[in-house]
Amino acid sequence: MTTDFDTDHDTDYDIIVVGARCAGSPTAMLLARRGHRVLVLDRATFPSDTLSTHVITPVGVAALDRWGLLDEVRGTGCPPIETWSFDFGPMSLRGTPPPVDGHSASYAPRRFVLDQLLVDAARRAGAEVREGVNVDEVLVADGRVVGVRASGGTITARVVVGADGRNSHVARAVGAASSHEKPQLQYSYYTYFEELPVDGFEVFIRPHRGFAAARTNDGQTMVVAGWRHAEAADYKADVERNFLATLESAPGLADRVHRARRVAPFLGGSLPAYVRTPYGAGWVLVGDAGCSKDPITAQGMSNAFADADLVAAGLDEHLSGALDLDAAMAPWLADKESRMPLYELTAELASLEPPPPEMQALVGAAAGNQAAMDGFAGVVSGTVSPADYFSPASVGAILGAPVG
Repeated sequence: MTTDFDTDHDTDYDIIVVGARCAGSPTAMLLARRGHRVLVLDRATFPSDTLSTHVITPVGVAALDRWGLLDEVRGTGCPPIETWSFDFGPMSLRGTPPPVDGHSASYAPRRFVLDQLLVDAARRAGAEVREGVNVDEVLVADGRVVGVRASGGTITARVVVGADGRNSHVARAVGAASSHEKPQLQYSYYTYFEELPVDGFEVFIRPHRGFAAARTNDGQTMVVAGWRHAEAADYKADVERNFLATLESAPGLADRVHRARRVAPFLGGSLPAYVRTPYGAGWVLVGDAGCSKDPITAQGMSNAFADADLVAAGLDEHLSGALDLDAAMAPWLADKESRMPLYELTAELASLEPPPPEMQALVGAAAGNQAAMDGFAGVVSGTVSPADYFSPASVGAILGAPVG
């Protein structure tokens, strides 16, 4: 996939980023901080909301800290999530993910708050951000992406970054191939409540159902409940009744919800999963444009931040002429590969099928073992590799069985 381009600057911009939310604005910010001429285009205007899992895991929190934005997120009044609990019915685990660069807390900000913060950071860094602009066409010349046509005008760039989500215009235009595809596995709705106390990120796993709650901005709590995708039509037939009935399998949470006040409509849907070819001649895909997974493990935003960090560093080296594109993208590809075990585990969890007997035995043995519970929280939050946690040596230690 080796692709090189002329290093002259006879273009309108060095980089055009299509999409200004949690993948696009950080990528633009980091490239602008390195002195590149960056344009960001988004058909939305900000602040505005979007469907989201909300949770920024410790991996993403560490990125915000590196970028100098964590205090701004904290300043929005979004409270930290210090612990993750997993209630399986007969047993439960409660742990704190092992830290990433000293950060073990997570945050669950509203997207109209977070995305505005990221757009503002990109502008402060020197990127030009145009809101309410629709990209009509991705321009290709001699097999290479050379710019876009947006709102009737042609804009050229040395690289176009697609940060435009699962329905990415950039991905379609370049014919980015998909692999590791998973069907829609669950259908979920979420809403917000006031006066609903929760302790950390509370996750509940029941046969064919999964639901969770976390605190967000303005004293509100987000609650999400998912059903198997095969039952989506039944769920949608009466969303409120089915949503509340789902919570009844966790009486403690259901009681708290009954005493709380719902302050928003139900929002929801279902997502397929895929991994797309991430780059080529004059183009790169970041965030959900390049890889999407079921939201059940809440990895989307933190993965987008990781993409931004590594893509910006790689493009900086490539645009300077220091590395060819393959060499520049190699660290990013290695990071994406390291996420694949969690990608596969996410699909298993999203099936909402009862855990197999060996998983039930492991969860039962982990209950009350703080190191094992912290490790499990780390697996789901992305700070511990599933391959390490579920290795024979690790499982044997948790079960108290010799490894043979």
